[in-house]
Amino acid sequence: MAELLKSSQICVPGERLASAEHHRAGFGTYVKRGYIFASLAGMVRSEQNDKDIITVSVRSKHHQQLLPQIDSIVTCKVTGISGRFAKCLITAVNNARLSEPLRGIIRREDVRAKDIEKVEIPKCFRPGDVVLAKVLSLGDASSYLLTTAENGLGVVLARSEAGELMLPISWQEMQCPVSYVKESRKVARPQEHYLKQ
Repeated sequence: MAELLKSSQICVPGERLASAEHHRAGFGTYVKRGYIFASLAGMVRSEQNDKDIITVSVRSKHHQQLLPQIDSIVTCKVTGISGRFAKCLITAVNNARLSEPLRGIIRREDVRAKDIEKVEIPKCFRPGDVVLAKVLSLGDASSYLLTTAENGLGVVLARSEAGELMLPISWQEMQCPVSYVKESRKVARPQEHYLKQ
């Protein structure tokens, strides 16, 4: 096991904290050349999960960040899509706005609960869409794994090619109120209390 700065020890940005071979990078850290470094000045924290993986993070009094937990409902914006997943930036957790966005991924198999083999990411999400999702797992150091496989989860806001906010017309389609063009989406059942800005 590689050396680890003691929990509650103060660190500065750029300070080497632990080996990335034996630890996972958490909030306030980054990985470079096989080591975990602090990206914030603050207190070092190390937490061990039930799989004996130690996550190293840095907390600052001046930079508090709410972190998603498994089953948290998050609001995110789609930044890119591929045939296998949609990349997102998480902007709010359980209706609390984040001070800085976190990265998330919605995999093809996590879009719907049924007919998973028929899911096509470009027919479910588009870059710029605002999505309600649930945290499926904490993923890796760079992103959270998200799911929209519930009726209340999916796209809540989307713009048409004409630039208008589209209206949901079914669980898999939205329509532009100006051009009346319909576009495919994995539409969420409206949940107003999660959309406060």
